[in-house]
Amino acid sequence: MTTNQSIEGILERNKRVEADKAWEGSWTRRGFIAALTYGTAVGFLWSTGNPSPFLSALFPPAGYLLSTMTLPPLKRWWVKHQGL
Repeated sequence: MTTNQSIEGILERNKRVEADKAWEGSWTRRGFIAALTYGTAVGFLWSTGNPSPFLSALFPPAGYLLSTMTLPPLKRWWVKHQGL
């Protein structure tokens, strides 16, 4: 393997890593997970006879979305105070 091939391999890997990072923080991913969570919760609540499954099922995805919005600032604070 030549130096140019090694560099090209590293650059390709970096592109994949950046794409993975972008996906992890994307609103598309968060929205899809929230929608799946909502659908699962509706199905469960409906099957258990909950009188308002569509309303009650809003709480799990809302909690998930809130947690994804608050964790990045918490992570920045934690990293800053760890001296990293």
